[in-house]
Amino acid sequence: MLTDDLDRPFLGVERSALGQVWRERLDQRGRNVALTIAQSTEIPELVARVLAGRGVEAEGAEAFLTPAIRDLMPDPSVLTDMDVAAERIARAITKGERIAIFGDYDVDGAASSALLSRFLAHYGVEHEIYIPDRIFEGYGPNPTAIDELAGRGAKLIVTVDCGATSFAALEHAAELGVDVVVIDHHLMDAERPPAEALVNPNRQDDLSGLGHLCAAGVVFMTLVAVARALRRAGGGNTSPPDLLRWLDLVALATVCDVVPLRGLNRAFVVKGLIAMHGRENAGLAALAETARVNGPLRPYHLGFLLGPRINAGGRIGDASLGARLLATGDEGEAAAIAVKLEELNRARQAEENRMLEQAIAEADAEIGAGEGPAVLIVENNDWHPGIVGLIASRLKDRYRRPAFAIAFNGMGKGSGSGRSIAGADLGHAVRQAVAEGLLEKGGGHAMAAGLTVDRANLAELRSFMEDRLGEAVAARRHTHVLKLDGALTARSATLQLYELLERAGPYGSGHSAPVFAFPAHALRNTRIVGDHHVSTMIRAGDGASLKAIAFRVADTELGRLLLNPPASLHLAGTIDADFWQGAKRVQLRILDAAVPERVGG
Repeated sequence: MLTDDLDRPFLGVERSALGQVWRERLDQRGRNVALTIAQSTEIPELVARVLAGRGVEAEGAEAFLTPAIRDLMPDPSVLTDMDVAAERIARAITKGERIAIFGDYDVDGAASSALLSRFLAHYGVEHEIYIPDRIFEGYGPNPTAIDELAGRGAKLIVTVDCGATSFAALEHAAELGVDVVVIDHHLMDAERPPAEALVNPNRQDDLSGLGHLCAAGVVFMTLVAVARALRRAGGGNTSPPDLLRWLDLVALATVCDVVPLRGLNRAFVVKGLIAMHGRENAGLAALAETARVNGPLRPYHLGFLLGPRINAGGRIGDASLGARLLATGDEGEAAAIAVKLEELNRARQAEENRMLEQAIAEADAEIGAGEGPAVLIVENNDWHPGIVGLIASRLKDRYRRPAFAIAFNGMGKGSGSGRSIAGADLGHAVRQAVAEGLLEKGGGHAMAAGLTVDRANLAELRSFMEDRLGEAVAARRHTHVLKLDGALTARSATLQLYELLERAGPYGSGHSAPVFAFPAHALRNTRIVGDHHVSTMIRAGDGASLKAIAFRVADTELGRLLLNPPASLHLAGTIDADFWQGAKRVQLRILDAAVPERVGG
């Protein structure tokens, strides 16, 4: 292919239904790498192209397809304070001290809490899990909760997925004589709260290079270190647990916390999905049953079916339900909690739909006929603060720019959540706003952040975000590209092809699923199903058909094009497996579409 051809839009699509330019993912170097992988290994050419398109070099291809925890996980001691943390937890276990686990109210926090709980239960240690109420207590440890835990006899508190910035709470624990070990992964400044140990790969003096781990991944490494410390100390008569059996919880948290599926994270998910096959975790098995998941669990199920149900407890119900579900070994208790979470998730969906409709109306009015603001900030006095993060995510996807959704109470205090696009560091901007006094509290990372703001500062906050992120957002929004891994037809998108591509998975953040173009296919039996999804059958020129679905697009430009198509459309999407009445079949998940160029006028 000529060099000039590399810059041409794929299938000539310069502006799709979603305003994207379609381009081939592989450049000439990438093609050469893919060819080398295919020629030097037994890896099929299509899989080789997928690997090369995701940065895998020829010499590492075989190892990439069979990741091993032992090869990818370093000695836990590389994490700053790990040895101190492990020794303190091991000492509490051998002395029979009561331990309190203080977790976050999301999936990562629930899975991290359950991991530590199962470990302590294995050694017969008296312990409890404490998950704060999102609305009344907010994120992380607070002095009142510390009082409660100390009052119930806790000699050691271990915070998981929180605690790295909880100065007041940890200072209070120190005053009470209660030791605290912090296991976290959130960004933090150089100043650290008082703790017996603070294990966080994102603390500024940590050189482990493990900042991409979710909290459950850090907890897993901590448990490896604690088990080693117990062996060195004699550890009593109890044999250490088989930690690999609990990688299902690490995989769940890794997928749901949207951390990059590279290196150790990918190994955690690959091995965790294998651990899930046996459905040994009573909570996960019960949740999969209520969510009507057929077939083996895959990252899609974790991120879009199980994760939201676990989160529903923290958003609008009992925040401890998720951790209790994942920690229990009682099938009856697991089934009861799963049913409750299913009910809460349905209520959350109804409330989210109501709020989203209001948020879209406000955003449309703010944008008007022009480009609109670089950062959307919508707010309402009648929104549930536990759902604003979901609203921000929907707005970010719809308008392709960072978005905040803020729920104000009757006293003018707003609790908000933001989601960003690549290239616009939202967490840094929020921390700057805190430093300048615009926000009462705030923090997060590049792609997501939370904040507390007074209504009196809202106008100034809008200007601040526009000033800090406007240039970065403009650069990203005007170079919106969909990268394609190749072209297929309805006939060639087979179950065998899907299984071939799965060898290069699992796919997720940092390791995106392959996207293929389906040139000039006709659409048949197109209709709206479920929650604004568009279902259709795509038909190739040779008469072959393939089931396809586009999620949550009915009221978008993409949805309108699919529902009122011309004679044929170029489609772009990922192929997936669908289990229906016990049978496995392949289907297309449509991500974008474009009207084919007219040839010859």
